[in-house]
Amino acid sequence: MHKTSAWPLALIYAALVVFASLFPFDGWREQGISPWVFLTARIPPPYWTWFDVNINIAGYAPFGFLLALALLRTGWPRSAVPVAALAGALLSMLMEFLQIYLPRRVPSNMDLVLNALGTLGGALLAALLERLGALARWSRLRARWFVADASGALALLALWPVALLFPAAVPFGLGQMWERLEIALEDLLADTPFLDWLPLRETPLEALSPSAELLAVMLGLLVPCLLGYCVIRHIGRRVAFSLATVVAGVSVTALSSALSYGPAHAWEWLGTPARVGVWAGMAVALMLSGLPRRASAAVLLLLLMLQLNILNQAPTSAYFADTLQAWEQGRFIRFYGLGQWLGWLWPYATLVYVVQRVARRDRDLGYGSADAPARSGS
Repeated sequence: MHKTSAWPLALIYAALVVFASLFPFDGWREQGISPWVFLTARIPPPYWTWFDVNINIAGYAPFGFLLALALLRTGWPRSAVPVAALAGALLSMLMEFLQIYLPRRVPSNMDLVLNALGTLGGALLAALLERLGALARWSRLRARWFVADASGALALLALWPVALLFPAAVPFGLGQMWERLEIALEDLLADTPFLDWLPLRETPLEALSPSAELLAVMLGLLVPCLLGYCVIRHIGRRVAFSLATVVAGVSVTALSSALSYGPAHAWEWLGTPARVGVWAGMAVALMLSGLPRRASAAVLLLLLMLQLNILNQAPTSAYFADTLQAWEQGRFIRFYGLGQWLGWLWPYATLVYVVQRVARRDRDLGYGSADAPARSGS
């Protein structure tokens, strides 16, 4: 049995599947028909497209892979594939069952079959990689690169590129949500005495200056780098990790821009503040690569809170809100809310994780340098 980040990733991915399947969560009502009517519908349905086939298979394959991987890594080699496949099929059936109560969603037996096939395919891939020894090689690689208790950080790092897929007003500016939260609370409490309890903002929101945008971009890249430093000991590996993180962040942000506004605009976000912020973030990440792990966590806390404060003191521009309509109304509508919520919540989940890590006093959070073996806390 091994410690593995596959369990938290599988659970997180299952939650994301639920979110994507039931978004936007409004309009629930009884429609006067059996919730199981989709099971006897014709296959394929009249609105069937190859895009639907691919997205339903691809959407559940990671869940099957992660769940089978978690079972394989924790001592369930024979039951990993059938249990993962059954769990995926049951999850899909539950989602299709609930969609009958959402007028904006259409349950389908074709979706159920494709989701089950996707889960089975992902589970078989995990079993194949285990048989070929790829998972054992990954375990050895993980043992060399990361501390033993790195599952939470690895799960957050795996979600970071996905969170970047939703276009942000400021590149790498995850967590800019307080303005929308205030508006949502005002709408919710309208015409009630509780509206008077809301704290009033003393100063209006002001657009970010170029220097503030540069700083926000730099901090947005430093946060995942420092999160990696919390679980990576060797300085050389930290350098390689930070460079890979910057490349991945820039690539995913360009992909997000291309999906949202068209391939011709993939690099429109890389203006002077963003470009300088990217280079500054990479330079500072390299300079901090020798920090002890506990110090990396403490610095990460400070920088993350600073970035969230900068971002949430600025409004989302009207132009940016208008350009999002292409994303919201496009064929990625199913993943619009999912990506947006990931972008909103990822920094706060990281904040909770790092606070817990800083508060710990065990050996794994030793005070030594990045290369030194960990020592017990005082």
